[in-house]
Amino acid sequence: MSGTARAVDMEPGRMLSKAIRYGGALLGVGVGLLSLRYIAGVGPVPANVLANRYFDPWIAVHAVAASIALMLGAMQLSSVMRRRWPGLHRASGWLYVLGCIVGAASALVLSAGLSSGPVAAAGFGALGVLWLHATMQGLGSARARDFSRHRAWMIRSYALTFAAVTLRVYLPASQLIGIDFDLAYRCIAWLAWVPNVVIAEVCIRHGAR
Repeated sequence: MSGTARAVDMEPGRMLSKAIRYGGALLGVGVGLLSLRYIAGVGPVPANVLANRYFDPWIAVHAVAASIALMLGAMQLSSVMRRRWPGLHRASGWLYVLGCIVGAASALVLSAGLSSGPVAAAGFGALGVLWLHATMQGLGSARARDFSRHRAWMIRSYALTFAAVTLRVYLPASQLIGIDFDLAYRCIAWLAWVPNVVIAEVCIRHGAR
């Protein structure tokens, strides 16, 4: 097969990859901005949040930190940004890590106060632990200048950060098809992030090959 033919064959894959990246970035920014309503005091807030005073002030802390991480994360994975603006990549990377650390720590606090039962609490608790672990591994790899390992861990970290988006897709979808809210919430506590991590691992291994 000629080089031209190979390039033509690869073009749909590249287009799909770009569509996923840009679509994910737009969703991340959109959900990040939407989540700031918890501190702005505008827009709809789920009834189970309003009814649980244990969430104050942790829901606002989590919303701000996770929103920062969500909006910066996709930008951090951009190879164009790393090449052209390495200083901006490093500066925004520190903000991303800070957002993840505070977001993960507050997620652990929030998961302990969930009224949806131990299954949901365990799901969101596991998300918080793994989110913190992946982010710290990514930070440690960057400081050791092991940039291949750094990128792999940051892909995992952002896959966990992106649970904020998938959560907001699955919850309304579950209600539209008539699933009981508490049952849906217990399932989504795991579904919001486990498939993301699986997809991230496939991408990491495919990229390594």
